[in-house]
Amino acid sequence: MKIAVLGGGFAGISAAYYISKKGHSVTLFEKESILGGLAAGFKQDNWDWYLEKAVHHWFSNDKDILSFVKDTGLKKVIFKSPLSASLYQDVINNYRIIPLDNPQSLFKFPYLNLLQKLKVAFVLVFLKTTPFLPIFEKISAEKFLKKTMGKRAWKVLWKELFRKKFGKYAGNIVASFIWARINKRTKKLAYPYGGFQKLVYLSEKKLKQQGVEIRKEESVENIHMKGSKFFIQVNGKKDNYDAVISTLPTPVFTKIANRVFPLSYIKRLKKIKYLHAISLVIELKMSFFEKEYWVNIIDPKTPIMGIFEHTNFIDKKYYGGNNLLYSGNYVGFDDPLVKMTDKEIFNWYFTYLKRINPKLKKNHVINYFVFKGPFAQPIFDKDFIKNKPDFITPVKNFYIANLDMTYPYDRGTNYAVKLGKEVAKLI
Repeated sequence: MKIAVLGGGFAGISAAYYISKKGHSVTLFEKESILGGLAAGFKQDNWDWYLEKAVHHWFSNDKDILSFVKDTGLKKVIFKSPLSASLYQDVINNYRIIPLDNPQSLFKFPYLNLLQKLKVAFVLVFLKTTPFLPIFEKISAEKFLKKTMGKRAWKVLWKELFRKKFGKYAGNIVASFIWARINKRTKKLAYPYGGFQKLVYLSEKKLKQQGVEIRKEESVENIHMKGSKFFIQVNGKKDNYDAVISTLPTPVFTKIANRVFPLSYIKRLKKIKYLHAISLVIELKMSFFEKEYWVNIIDPKTPIMGIFEHTNFIDKKYYGGNNLLYSGNYVGFDDPLVKMTDKEIFNWYFTYLKRINPKLKKNHVINYFVFKGPFAQPIFDKDFIKNKPDFITPVKNFYIANLDMTYPYDRGTNYAVKLGKEVAKLI
């Protein structure tokens, strides 16, 4: 069969890989100049390694991506257990970074009493060891956590995390999200030697060896059908295919494929809501945190969702000896951050970063980079569950394998590869 794969992120890369192994003719379309999608990286002249545009790492139990890595020929994956913590502000407005990544740190946590801590610990163990239950989709995460851990624990541990990740939709997120978050997470993290873009290049090389045609900087304009063939238009020219796999964001898919699918199906998918991602990477002469890699910002007066000091996870020697810091947010389409210039976004974040660490000065900044990701975070509410896409669509031989389908888990390259592997089985 002659098959088109739309989108060159890890879902598209892995779909093309596993389908081509079955002997099919595969063409992979990617609108950008490089493959990688949300995991694509960039590199400065004095860096030995690539760096992702937004925070990326694997958990040590991410079996699908770790298996795929071996197939690409990447020789080494780094496994570490970097420190994670949460940032609070006390009654006199002093910032406190408090570890919360193991049972010992939970029982030292100063803002809950012993009974509250015991309830939190019990629920965390329950979520970690319990398989997915249908009840998780029938109750909001807020109601579930308030009922099981208590209102105080919700306010102190979870409220700000949900508000900053899902904005005005925070109260509607189903409990399956928090089940997946706890059930999946491991203290030990993994990272590809050389960065994710190194893995992308090795994957691309493997695809070419298997005969996959890779068409970069080619954005699909529209798709229509004639008989059983799919005609894909790129740059005004059309090619026909026996089957199509779309790994594109659902809102992009509904625009280019609306001539192929019933209107009712397109309308259903359009009911899914999304937030944009804003990612700021700062290259610094100083270390921002003493040793923490992953810091959730619980303080409601600090509107940053999280801060990740990459070089407290991966050695700064690979980046010219400089320190690399991520700050990020998920925001609505009409949020002021979306309309700001890169410089305005940097200044906005810098104001809050300086409050957290007063030692930070503008002359510590070597460079900064701003990236915006549209449709980066779907809203996992009850409407999402009813309307989310699936591999099989109403049109024969047209399949979807996009990151909405990682639900209830958070988006990531592990589940992107899993999607690619699963959709390949249907061909």
